[in-house]
Amino acid sequence: MAAGGLPAEPAEEQAKGGLWAALSGLTTRGRSFLAAGIAAAICAFVLGQEDLLRVGLLLAVLPLVCTVVLYRTRYRVAGSRGLAPGRVPAGSEARVQLRIDNVSRLPTGLLMLQDRVPYVLGPRPRFVLDRVEAGGKREVSYRVRSDLRGRYPLGPLQLRLTDPFGMCELTRAFSAYDTLTVIPRTEPLPPVRLSGEAAGYGDGRHRSLALAGEDDVIPREYRHGDDLRRVHWRSTARYGELMVRREEQPQRARCTVLLDTRDIAYAGAGPDSAFEWAVSGAASALVHMLERGFSVRLLTDTGSSVPGEGAGGFAGSTQDSSDSAGLMMDTLAVVDHSDGGGLSRAYDVLRGGNEGLLIGFFGDLDEEQAAVAAKMRRRSGAAVAFVLDSGLWMHGSEERGPVEERLRLLREAGWTALAVRPGAALPELWRLAGQERTNAGAAPGGAAGTAGGWS
Repeated sequence: MAAGGLPAEPAEEQAKGGLWAALSGLTTRGRSFLAAGIAAAICAFVLGQEDLLRVGLLLAVLPLVCTVVLYRTRYRVAGSRGLAPGRVPAGSEARVQLRIDNVSRLPTGLLMLQDRVPYVLGPRPRFVLDRVEAGGKREVSYRVRSDLRGRYPLGPLQLRLTDPFGMCELTRAFSAYDTLTVIPRTEPLPPVRLSGEAAGYGDGRHRSLALAGEDDVIPREYRHGDDLRRVHWRSTARYGELMVRREEQPQRARCTVLLDTRDIAYAGAGPDSAFEWAVSGAASALVHMLERGFSVRLLTDTGSSVPGEGAGGFAGSTQDSSDSAGLMMDTLAVVDHSDGGGLSRAYDVLRGGNEGLLIGFFGDLDEEQAAVAAKMRRRSGAAVAFVLDSGLWMHGSEERGPVEERLRLLREAGWTALAVRPGAALPELWRLAGQERTNAGAAPGGAAGTAGGWS
């Protein structure tokens, strides 16, 4: 089966109540046979015709026998589902493969297979399977696609069983289901450079390697497979258990990606809205920075961040970058508007000290929130802001006075701030931000001259 497949499990009858409930599955043909048989039996009793009674009994018993036989096959059909991949960008397709196994010694009749999917993923898939031989299997597949990010359940799988005579139909349901995660679209960003440190590993790497001595070694517990030549005997004697030297961990530059999710900061909804552009931009930025070797933290205006292995919620320092990106992408897949409490909670998280590069994606900023955002610059190295004007996105108005005023305030505080117009491409804005930052750093007394770098 494809990746993400569910283990095969027996089908269970939806309706409870045993055999009497199964009688409700009689088809029109089965009910007609039963009614004709009862009528023939009554007529035979009234008229005293034994041959007619035999015919009536045959007509009445046949649908009942078919129901009993079909009911007893309840635990003899197993099914499984495969989903590949389990995480897809918005607008991309995922393939779902269904497999039905006949684990009984008797062939099945006609089967109708149906999988439950949310309406945003497309129409509910239905398949008609011909007779499945004893011990045989059938595999079918369908595709799902969504332009809206989120987490969508697939299942449970339903199976409608039919006897060979078409007298009875019973519906079975499988309890297991799968989950498809639709993450925001990401765009590859160009490797631009600002003044100052530009690589993911800073100069501290060389200093730490040059200055580290025996007393600077940070040991950890021995793990199966560690090289015995790395055993640190002094720490082993101190702690009473086998300790080994840690692998040299180069000092990584840090980057915080700040996403403004305030409800009042955005207008409109849908895949092409300003908020979805901001979410997609934040996803593209964090993936790019992880690939460049940075320790990255995803932060929202609520002050919450995605848990990471590093201090302060930064991920990518000891985790594989793909795992870190996957965790953050899963968070962005379900992120929604906040209650609009302002940016002060995010500022409280950043006020602890220099957190390296800060990349912000903001919606509409009033004067108060622009002032809070301006203060964030003091707690970071370099700071880049992408500001979206929801009115411009909704109505296409060319009136940009308030936005320009907010951009001026951010730039005076040391931000590299750019306005985002409808349909703007993030790679172009990214390149433009790098050029503006470089020009500002080269200018005498430029605010960017003291900032850290980014790539």
